[in-house]
Amino acid sequence: MRLLTAGESHGRELVAIVDGVPAALALSPGDIDPDLRRRQLGYGRGARQRIERDAVSIVGGVRQGRTTGAPVALVIPNRDAVNWERVMSVEPVPDPPPAVTRLRPGHADLAGALKFAHEDVRDVIERSSARETAARVAAGAVAKVVLRRVGIEVRSETRAIGDVESTPTFDAAAVESSEVRSADRAASERMVAAIAKAREAGDTLGGIVALRVSGLVAGLGSSAQWDRRLDGRIAQALMSIQSAKGVQFADAFVAAREHGSAVHDPITVERGRFMRTRNRAGGLEGGMTNGEDVLVDVAFKPISTLMKPLPSADLRTGAPSPAHVERSDVCVVPAAGVVAEAMLAFVLADALLEKFGADNADDLAAAVERYRARLAPIDQRR
Repeated sequence: MRLLTAGESHGRELVAIVDGVPAALALSPGDIDPDLRRRQLGYGRGARQRIERDAVSIVGGVRQGRTTGAPVALVIPNRDAVNWERVMSVEPVPDPPPAVTRLRPGHADLAGALKFAHEDVRDVIERSSARETAARVAAGAVAKVVLRRVGIEVRSETRAIGDVESTPTFDAAAVESSEVRSADRAASERMVAAIAKAREAGDTLGGIVALRVSGLVAGLGSSAQWDRRLDGRIAQALMSIQSAKGVQFADAFVAAREHGSAVHDPITVERGRFMRTRNRAGGLEGGMTNGEDVLVDVAFKPISTLMKPLPSADLRTGAPSPAHVERSDVCVVPAAGVVAEAMLAFVLADALLEKFGADNADDLAAAVERYRARLAPIDQRR
């Protein structure tokens, strides 16, 4: 599968085109809108989430409730666009809006302005904004439908916000009932308090999202070339999310300080299948899935826009200036988990279709079932 997104934060709409979706897959807006709504929730989100009511329109690739094999085209309107018509007008306006020239540390403002020779940072802000992730979440929801067709499930949970930590259980009901998407009720309360304190101080908070994928088969990905290794593809996808600054599989940074005898996962046979007695590899070895759950953590930095702006400079004059303040969140970690689910699901769906074929969903399911039957221990294959 391939994904392209387009659209600006305050433009008319966001667009996602998902190419390579198998035919005969049941798909409707009802499969996508719940994830769009989950992305908008979470304690610490800003005023924009009270304006938008994200809902998708499927404008290509689906007929009579089933995919056709053509690219799936998704559109998400921006309700706030009506308030930005002059600023975001495609055609020139008689009285142009004032340019944004005060640079925001931590954002793409300076690098983007230098790269494209922009004199108005608005041209950078609009596309680099995390609003773009709504299109990714919509595309990721399509990928989840593909994965669920063969029994694969992707879940996320908040592991940490600021210095408040919890141990994820991936209890879906408990996670989704928490304002910060943590199943640990006591930790949730402390996380909410930490976000509230940061808001009062005009500051922001980051954190860590944990991801788990269950139901996988061994052998997705490849060790043949560097760019086909699945752990590398997953890391790239997760690191492409706005504010993501680090990725680890399982407890990689702890394991890096231990002996190999304590880290590598012994192999056994249980219930007629090869199994591991632990999963410190995070479900990936040699660039391929090994049949265990894929476990990944993603670290997200604190949001860059501060209500008490940091010292900065003016793009045009170079003169000292406080950073521009754009409407923003205090903490996006709960929402970032939903975006991370989408990106992880997309990469895994791509790897699944690469191995088993992408023409028809029923053929895909049959191929996966045959493959699962083949993955028995040697003595049961004879």
